[in-house]
Amino acid sequence: MDFIKRAGLYLRQKIGRTLLITLVMSAIMIFVLAGIIIQNAAIQATNSAKNAAGTTVTLSANREKAFAAMRKSQESASSSSSSSTTRPSISLPGVSITTAEKIAALSNVAGYQFSNSASVNASGFTAITTTSSSGGFKGGPSGDTSTQGDITISGVSTTAAETNFKSKSYTITSGRGITSADKNTNNVVIESELATSNKLKVGDTIKVKTTATTSKTYEMKIVGIYKAKTTSGSAAQGGPGQQSDPSNTIFSSYTFAGTVNGDSTTVTSVVYTLTDSSKEAAFTKAAKKLVSSSFSLTSSAETYALLMKPMKNVQSFANKIVWVVGIAGTIILALITVLMIRERRHEIGVLMSLGESKVKIVLQLFSELFAILVVSLVIAGVAGNFVGNAVGKQLVSQQTTATQTTTAGAGFGGGRGGGSGAPTAGGANRGTMTATGSQVQNLKTKLSGSAMAELGGLGLGIIAIAVVAGSTPIFRLKPKKILSNE
Repeated sequence: MDFIKRAGLYLRQKIGRTLLITLVMSAIMIFVLAGIIIQNAAIQATNSAKNAAGTTVTLSANREKAFAAMRKSQESASSSSSSSTTRPSISLPGVSITTAEKIAALSNVAGYQFSNSASVNASGFTAITTTSSSGGFKGGPSGDTSTQGDITISGVSTTAAETNFKSKSYTITSGRGITSADKNTNNVVIESELATSNKLKVGDTIKVKTTATTSKTYEMKIVGIYKAKTTSGSAAQGGPGQQSDPSNTIFSSYTFAGTVNGDSTTVTSVVYTLTDSSKEAAFTKAAKKLVSSSFSLTSSAETYALLMKPMKNVQSFANKIVWVVGIAGTIILALITVLMIRERRHEIGVLMSLGESKVKIVLQLFSELFAILVVSLVIAGVAGNFVGNAVGKQLVSQQTTATQTTTAGAGFGGGRGGGSGAPTAGGANRGTMTATGSQVQNLKTKLSGSAMAELGGLGLGIIAIAVVAGSTPIFRLKPKKILSNE
């Protein structure tokens, strides 16, 4: 083991050079470790967000087919009459509750949420009025007031499974939410601003009137009050048929909303939460056999993929950091080793002339760099996590901002389409987007034993390549040739 002793003596004698190489190798190891830490954190964040969001499949009316039918009807009307003034409209069918329950009975369904919607007018109390800065929109819906009211009844299976409540945009502040026990009752949950402005509390009753020509009055019992923290679902989304303020949305059981609509056998949409996301395709295939082409099954996979784009980009960038810094580090150390060996030609020539094997000389050089690597790993372990955390936050911030811009441009709203008020697939997945989006913005970087082990392995590979690349030109020569060229 003389080569180890010689390696130690050389490092002590050339302390300045040793410190310089230690500094260079530490910088390489810090950035490689930062890349590994960010990469592992991105993978963990992706898996965590995926598990939290779950996979959902939304069953609702096929809007594309409905629009195609509308266009065909318009073309027929245009060909038969040169002056048609009929206002274009689409008719979206409701989802049969019986069919929806059959789909819910399929394997891989963890739970499901019925959603229904009805537009009514306040009776005996006043809806919240909002005036926009443009001055054009005030209190209640725009468009045809004979079919649209100032209050929306949002019927659900449970408020706990409703997207806004799941994402914490809406929270119960008094009483309770709607549960499965409220089926076939007139129990409702109203927004706190609506309650305050009308001096309503839990236990009170309110009345609403249908918007039909022959209106019908329904009495409802307040069992809970919620607070809306966002304007999602309000006039901010624009378009006719939407109430001016989220405070004008009243939650009830889907059965009550159906009764108000005059159809208690259908709902506007159903969201199924799957147990195993890997079997989503099989579930969708089986569900399509139970419904006609007038309905569509939309998976949250597309939404999830869009939300996971920041983490995928961060993960890809971190992988590039590891490779680029690793390759650059190998080249730098190889060049340093070449220069170092050239300066030590006489020492190497003497050792070879004394009968020392080339293998032991190479092992000496490797031992010197290995000792420096150990010190560099310690330094990297201290500084790497800080660097990884700083770089990771900046990357996530940039990628999340870009993705949010793309999401907004893609129009993932939750608006109601057509006259039936059926929610779009984007609206059904909005809660998943919000919940998952908040998770992908948090990248928790931490130093782990596996990361240090991976770094150590990469470090050994780097110094091994550097030593071999640096020593090969010298060791191809004979001792006499080396010494004679001094």
